[in-house]
Amino acid sequence: MISVKFFASLRERVGKADMTLPAAGLATIADVWAAATDFDMPANTLVAVNHEYVARDATVRDGDEVAFFPPVTGG
Repeated sequence: MISVKFFASLRERVGKADMTLPAAGLATIADVWAAATDFDMPANTLVAVNHEYVARDATVRDGDEVAFFPPVTGG
């Protein structure tokens, strides 16, 4: 199983803060996003796997926690 968490505006858009997905067939961050949502990942979305930021093309495996954070802006 892969634990998926959404924060801030992504949580609002998805409609939930977290979910669990079966790991079978999920090899990359893109696979997790596609299985968890019905829209394209916004540009500059930050992704963490097991509390460490990773590139959007990172791989995932059974037991991982994947967290998606919306782009941060400010000055």
